[in-house]
Amino acid sequence: MAQAWLEVALTDLQSSRNNVRHHTEEITVDHLLVRRGQAFNLTLYFRNRGFQPGLDNIIFVVETGPLPDLALGTRAVFSLARHHSPSPWIAWLETNGATSTEVSLCAPPTAAVGRYLLKIHIDSFQGSVTAYQLGEFILLFNPWCPEDAVYLDSEPQRQEYVMNDYGFIYQGSKNWIRPCPWNYGQFEEKIIDICLKLLDKSLHFQTDPATDCALRGSPIYVSRVVSAMINSNDDNGVLNGNWSENYTDGTNPAEWTGSVAILKQWYAAGCQPVRYGQCWVFAAVMCTVMRCLGIPTRVITNFDSGHDTDGNLIIDEYYDNTGRILGNKKKDTIWNFHVWNECWMARKDLPPGYGGWQVLDATPQEMSNGVYCCGPASVRAIKNGEVDLNYDTPFVFSMVNADCMSWLVQGGKEQKLHQDTSSVGNFISTKSIQSDERDDITENYKYEEGSLQERQVFLKALQKLKAERFHSSRRGADLQPSRPTPLSQDSPRSVHTPSLRPSDVVQVSLKFKLLDPPNMGQDICFVLLALNMSSQFKDLKVNLSAQSLLHDGSPLSPFWQDIAFITLSPKEAKTYPCKISYSQYSQYLSTDKLIRISALGEEKSSPEKILVNKIITLSYPSITINVLGAAVVNQSLSIQVIFSNPLSEQVEDCVLTVEGSGLFKKQQKILLGVLKPQHRASIILETVPFKSGQRQIQANMRSNKFKDIKGYRNVYVDFAL
Repeated sequence: MAQAWLEVALTDLQSSRNNVRHHTEEITVDHLLVRRGQAFNLTLYFRNRGFQPGLDNIIFVVETGPLPDLALGTRAVFSLARHHSPSPWIAWLETNGATSTEVSLCAPPTAAVGRYLLKIHIDSFQGSVTAYQLGEFILLFNPWCPEDAVYLDSEPQRQEYVMNDYGFIYQGSKNWIRPCPWNYGQFEEKIIDICLKLLDKSLHFQTDPATDCALRGSPIYVSRVVSAMINSNDDNGVLNGNWSENYTDGTNPAEWTGSVAILKQWYAAGCQPVRYGQCWVFAAVMCTVMRCLGIPTRVITNFDSGHDTDGNLIIDEYYDNTGRILGNKKKDTIWNFHVWNECWMARKDLPPGYGGWQVLDATPQEMSNGVYCCGPASVRAIKNGEVDLNYDTPFVFSMVNADCMSWLVQGGKEQKLHQDTSSVGNFISTKSIQSDERDDITENYKYEEGSLQERQVFLKALQKLKAERFHSSRRGADLQPSRPTPLSQDSPRSVHTPSLRPSDVVQVSLKFKLLDPPNMGQDICFVLLALNMSSQFKDLKVNLSAQSLLHDGSPLSPFWQDIAFITLSPKEAKTYPCKISYSQYSQYLSTDKLIRISALGEEKSSPEKILVNKIITLSYPSITINVLGAAVVNQSLSIQVIFSNPLSEQVEDCVLTVEGSGLFKKQQKILLGVLKPQHRASIILETVPFKSGQRQIQANMRSNKFKDIKGYRNVYVDFAL
C-alpha cells in the first residue's frame, strides 16, 4: 500500500514556554519572541500520518527583511535531517509521536535581529514536496549567550541592564545631584513593534534595505542606527530637540517621566517626531529601545560636561567685567550635566581589551560621518586617551576630560584669567545594580584629576588629534575626520599655555558659601568669603552678578548685580553678605532652575583679576506616593498621591501625571486646576496591576510656574493566590 505524503494540520510555536526560556515573557506570551544563539521548540501536528525520518525530509526556511537573501544571511534554508547543513541555522528532532513531532531550532549568535517569517518544505517519498507557512517570530540579541557579541556574564547585571524597566536619571549639579525617576517600559505593549519600526525608518534602511537588514546582526551597527534615530535632525526620528525655553507647541522636556508615552506618540503620529526632548530624554528613550532589542544598556550622567566644538580639548568661557558669563561664537560650553548611554558589546573592530561598555549619545550635538549620532566609543579607550579608535572617541574624551580656559572680554580685547584642568567631567553617575543608590563611575572614564597619569593621557590624546589633523590635511578636504581637529601647536590657547590660578599673583582667594538650602520660592542667602593670604593690605573691588543658566551651559540675561569694596589686613578673612529675593529671580528662572552667581575681583594696585562662580540648583519638595494595601496581580489597588504648591503665590493650570509599567495600562493625567499659595492636597487613584515583581510608580506635577515636581514609589506586586 502506498504511503500518503506528509501533511501539516497545525503548528504550535510554544510561544509561552519559549518566551519564558528566552526571557521575553515580559513582552508577551502570545507571540514568539526568541533570542539568537539559543534553541526554541515548536510542535508540528500532521493530518494523515506521522513523520518518518527515513521517508520524509523537513526543510526549514527563515527570512527577514523585504529582500531576504541567502548570501546576505537574511534568508536561511536548513534541514531536520542529520547530515551536515551549510546553514548556520540548525534544527533537530526532539520527540516524534504518531501524529506530531517536536523539533528544536536555533539561530546563530550572529544572526540579524528583527521580524522573521518561518516556513517549511516537506520532501516526502517519490519526490512530492509540500510547503507551509508556519508563522512569524521576532529574534533579539542574547546577553545570556556566551557566543553573542552582547554577552554579559553577570546575572545581576543582566537583570539590571536588560530586564529592569524603570530607573533613575541623575540631574542637578555636582553640588546637588538629584535622581529623576524614569519609566523605561521596554516590555510594554507595542514597544517591540515600535522599536522594529524605528529600525525600518532609518536612513540606512530607506537607502539600502537589503544591506541594512543584513547588518542588524552587529550591535555596533544597530547602536549607531538607533543613536541617529532617537533624534530627528537627519530623519523622522523619535524626538525633536529644543533648548530655547519655548515649548508652547509641544511638551517641556522636564515634564516627561517615561519613554512609553513618547514612543507611542511617535508611532501613532505616523512616525513624526515628538516635541520635545533634551539630553536625558534622548538617553532614556534610547535605553528603552536598546534594552528591548536585548543589548545591555544603562543611562550615564556627566556633571560639568564639556562641549568642545573645535577639537582642541579646551573649553573657552568668556566673562565681562561684571563677572557675567557671555555667549561666544565658538559655542564651547560646559553643560551643567549631560546624559548619554553605555551599551555592552564586544568590539572585534578594535584592538583587544576595548570591548565592554561603549558610549552612545543620541543628543544631536555634532555630526558623525554625516549623521547626527555618536558612538559606540569604548570607555576604556576614553580613559587611555586612545582617541584614534572608532567611533567619535575624541568628542567623548573632551566631554569628560577637556581643560577649561576663562577669558575676560573688555574693550574688544581678551585677557586670560586662568586655565582649569579639573573642572570638566565630575561625578559621572548611573543607577546601581538592583539598588536605588547612585553609582559613581568616574574612574572608568579617567584617572584621578591632578594625577600624573591623567595629564599624560590628556597630552597623549592631544598629540593623537594633532597627528590626525596633519594626516587629514595631506589626504585632502574630502577625507577630513567627522569631528573637528585641534588648533595648531603654536595656538595661544593650546595645552601648553601655563595654568594661571588667581592666588598665583594676587594672593587673595574668593569663595561663595550658601547660608541656607536653596529652596524654590524662598530668598537665596549667601556670603562671599574673601581671604588675604599675603602679608600686605589688600583693597578689593568685586563685581557680583547672578544669571539663570540652561543645563547645556547657555547663559540667560543677568537679573542681579552688586559691587563690593573689601579691605583686607594681612592674613585676614572677611565675609560679604548677599541676598537674592524670590521676587528678583522668579521671573528670570529657566526650567532647569539653575542660577550662576559670579564674582570678578580686582586689587587696586594690580591688573590681575580674580574670578569665582557657583551654580545654585533650586529644589522643590517632592511628590509623596503611598500605596494603600497589598499590591496583587489582577486585584484593585489604591494609590495616594500627595502634592503641594511650594510657592507663596497662586499657581494655575496644574496637571498631575502618573505612570508605572505593569501597574497602569497607560499614563494617567489628572487636571488639578488652581492651587493656592503653600496649598497641600492629595488624590486617590485606583488601578489594577497586571504584572508581578518589583515595579515603580512615577509622578510629575506641572503648572504655569513650574514644570517638574516629581516623585516615585517602588511597589512589589505579588501573584494572585
